[in-house]
Amino acid sequence: MVLSLENVFKYYGADCILRDVCASINEKDRIGLVGANGEGKTTLLNVLAGGLDYEEGSVNLTNGKVIGYLKQNSGLANGKTIQEEMEAVFSDLIALGEEVDALQKKMAQVHDNPAEYEKVSAEYTKKLARFEAQDGYHIQVKINTILNGMGFGDYDRGIITDNLSGGEKTRLATARLLLMEPDLLILDEPTNHLDFKTLGWLEDYLSSYKGALLVVSHDRYFLNRLVDRIWELERTVLTTYRGNYSSYVVQKKERVERQLKEYELQQEQIKSMEEYIAKNIVRATTSKSAKSRVAALERMDRIEKPVIWEKKAAFRFEYDEPPVKDVFHGEHMSIAVGEGESRKVLCKEVRLDVMRGEKIAIIGQNGVGKSSLLKAIQNMIPLQEGHFEWGQKVKTTYYEQENRQLHPEKTAINEIWDRFPNMYEVEVRNILGRVLLSGDDVYKLVGSLSGGERAKVAFAVMMLERGNVLILDEPTNHLDIGSKEVLEDALEAFDGTIIMVSHDRYLLNRIPTKIIEMTPDGYEIYEGRYDYYLEHKVEPQPKKAEQNEEKKQAAQKFYKTKADRAKQAAARKRIAFLEKTIEENEQTIAELTEQMSLPDVAADYQKVEEICTQIEQLKNQNEEFGEEWLLLAEDQ
Repeated sequence: MVLSLENVFKYYGADCILRDVCASINEKDRIGLVGANGEGKTTLLNVLAGGLDYEEGSVNLTNGKVIGYLKQNSGLANGKTIQEEMEAVFSDLIALGEEVDALQKKMAQVHDNPAEYEKVSAEYTKKLARFEAQDGYHIQVKINTILNGMGFGDYDRGIITDNLSGGEKTRLATARLLLMEPDLLILDEPTNHLDFKTLGWLEDYLSSYKGALLVVSHDRYFLNRLVDRIWELERTVLTTYRGNYSSYVVQKKERVERQLKEYELQQEQIKSMEEYIAKNIVRATTSKSAKSRVAALERMDRIEKPVIWEKKAAFRFEYDEPPVKDVFHGEHMSIAVGEGESRKVLCKEVRLDVMRGEKIAIIGQNGVGKSSLLKAIQNMIPLQEGHFEWGQKVKTTYYEQENRQLHPEKTAINEIWDRFPNMYEVEVRNILGRVLLSGDDVYKLVGSLSGGERAKVAFAVMMLERGNVLILDEPTNHLDIGSKEVLEDALEAFDGTIIMVSHDRYLLNRIPTKIIEMTPDGYEIYEGRYDYYLEHKVEPQPKKAEQNEEKKQAAQKFYKTKADRAKQAAARKRIAFLEKTIEENEQTIAELTEQMSLPDVAADYQKVEEICTQIEQLKNQNEEFGEEWLLLAEDQ
């Protein structure tokens, strides 16, 4: 057991936020905390981490256990470099290592003073054992592993963290917390600001994390891969479900349906008893029976009406006329930005064919031109090279990820009405009501709406435009989980054509029939969804126009691949050698350290000096081999 909560109540004023919360976290637990915005998830995390008081109950942390909590937008210390931030985690251990080194040098200095030497030697042996027990010789290896995994492999470690972007600071704070290795690791939206590569590394790392995990995330794919239990916080009550996020969705629906049925049956029973009481309480012959029913009602454990699934937006995309079979054809498409020396080519030689009914997702790291490609094929920005054409009867409708196509100074109702002036007010209100904007909210300025509300206005416009081709740029960015699921249902039901850019892996694993990965070197097409892409991902090869050149390149590729295989085999052999040598060196260091504590050795200062030199050499070799091991392991 790491931590337990017993009957915890938390209030803000008269409002109850947490009601009678009982839960426990054991070692190796993998828990995902879910709930709508405003339900109290962050409050619960702060209570768990000891940063917030509560009115009733108890939070019990097992003696010696450590909690690590990364809040959203966590800051770092001002004025420190990346390397200093990472080493600060090991400050006590680094200081201990410096003491060990100092004692080792002192032993050589006092070798002619047996009493002093014996005292220093005993202290050295004691502190060295502590240093080794805490894996002190692998501090830099650990730092390099975590920083590389979290996307800082190419960064200058001397950069002051104040100069990093907000997303970079959050990633670095996550890396720092991972190095701390607390017994309970609490992460609040850890997948924000991470690309696919870093996400995959973080999931793999957390899957084998030796402590317990409690994660708040809107990334359903992340939760599915990582957790085996879901805590749901709803209407102040915490409910536990076994399994990952997808399993939770099924169990939640079943539980609500079962509880609703039990509630309705009990209500029928209560109504029947109340009717009997009303008819018989004043009759002499039946009064006793009626009074017994009154007592039974008072004793009855009333079933609360379950929280029915919250009202969700109602997205539905329809069109009036289907397009021809060949919806889109583009060849040699290249896009560049900037002029002169600042000119940068985002993508080049892209060929794209889209057939009616296809659902295509474009993925890739930031800056490779995904969003620019969507704009270029709509003539919103020019192509640098190449050409494209849309098929007959194609009607596109476009979702821009930051909703810049909306007017911030217009009200939500006028945003719709000005685009469709022939609609009646009740029709405009109805379409806004379908996306959960109603009452006075329809008169709010678009610029004052939340990101999720603006997204819903944009989807309302798209539904009214009735396009047979949907072009979507990060459509789930600003939506809560419930709205994401409704949107996915609508996109899945849409029998038209979809071209979208997204980093939402849950969406990518449900909607597209084809994935195109864009990279700085080109692009690759995968005829499947996200899991298929992961399974079949290959490094893109440059395309050659001439057949002979293609054959030449293919031959070169074969020999290169063969050479690579030989290189990788040699690297694996070297890795095995390094691991074995490091282990043997550590064993030798331990044996040599034990030798120095022997009376006959301790009395021979020359022998001690030789042993100290040998230990120092072994330590240096292990540090060098550790760095080499890390570099080789990254290429495997």
